[in-house]
Amino acid sequence: MGVDGCSKCIKYILFFFNFIFWLAGGVILGVALWLRHDQKTSTLLNLTYEGDAPPNTFYISVYILIVVGAVMMFVGFLGCYGAIQESQCLLGTFFACLVLLFACEVAAGIWGFMHKDSVSKEFIAFYDSVYEQGLTMNLLEDKKRAATQVLKAIHETLDCCGKDNTIENLFTHLGTDVCPERSSVFSQSKNCHTRIRSLFTDKVYLIGFAALAVAVIMIFEMIFSMVLCCSIRNSPVY
Repeated sequence: MGVDGCSKCIKYILFFFNFIFWLAGGVILGVALWLRHDQKTSTLLNLTYEGDAPPNTFYISVYILIVVGAVMMFVGFLGCYGAIQESQCLLGTFFACLVLLFACEVAAGIWGFMHKDSVSKEFIAFYDSVYEQGLTMNLLEDKKRAATQVLKAIHETLDCCGKDNTIENLFTHLGTDVCPERSSVFSQSKNCHTRIRSLFTDKVYLIGFAALAVAVIMIFEMIFSMVLCCSIRNSPVY
């Protein structure tokens, strides 16, 4: 009882792809949890100064990834079970879930591409705000101390110092220990703007490559699930 011939081959191919899809969901879930608890990003995004905080856009994206990874694992299990049991109902439900996931992934990809630089730009704006406050001549001592602590945390986390190659004003107003090392001229790699862009851009590309790989798998799964569903419906022995 059940499908045979090419349809049986498609059944096991679909099971294989669903198993890969389930594993991909686990990988995305794991990557998202790593991004959420990564020491560098956690240190930077948990900083506050005078009630201002870094942008939470990055964490919103990570939480969405956590949900997507969990849903992918459930849908992958559903597809594996539906393929083995040759259930039209489960395969139809699986196909519908894939279409919804694929639509959400495309929408998220478009949104992410349009806003790929927003996290780094917003964090740079936060850094510049604290930086300028720290260099203000008439700033109260407790506020200057708070600005120094925030800047020091950013500098030590990213191994950078200041916004440009001239940082003597920073040392003059906030002391030499505000940076990881003492130097009058830092190379471009020590520029905090550069380090901030690099930190968040690398993570955005990591998410993008993972999403692209999953999208390709989803397309094949939708095709195979519909072919198998039609074969089960047309099978004379089912």
